[in-house]
Amino acid sequence: MADHRRELFVDRHDEALRASEGFALVASFNPGYRRGPKDLKPSTRQRFVAIGMHYPDPSIEAEIVARETGTEASVAKRLVTLATKIRTLDVAGLAETASTRLLVAAARLVMAGVPPRAACRAAIVEPLTDDAATIAALGDLCDLAF
Repeated sequence: MADHRRELFVDRHDEALRASEGFALVASFNPGYRRGPKDLKPSTRQRFVAIGMHYPDPSIEAEIVARETGTEASVAKRLVTLATKIRTLDVAGLAETASTRLLVAAARLVMAGVPPRAACRAAIVEPLTDDAATIAALGDLCDLAF
């Protein structure tokens, strides 16, 4: 990894690469996602400037879902409310949480005529887990939302 010297040594080629003027490296990763051997080492992570990205404010996220799918604002708002509840759960079986992408998928199903509860189960709950107890609990949240 390069540092302020803008130089990278490649062991395999016994070669030092120097960054051209104006060169910038932009990298993205999800900290904590699938913890394991692919986490960045602290010494590597400290070589980057970090910009934290979080879910948008619920009202903005609902606008995004409605605009992307053409669904009614009330449906988009309920989907975001559901996602917010899922995001705050401390469920050991969830490697991921309810992303805006999943909300868009659910809204598209609703727009195609799938009942909202079934759409939530198919597009949000099932992609998040295959654990029966967790599916049941998240399904209950879908029922409460719709």
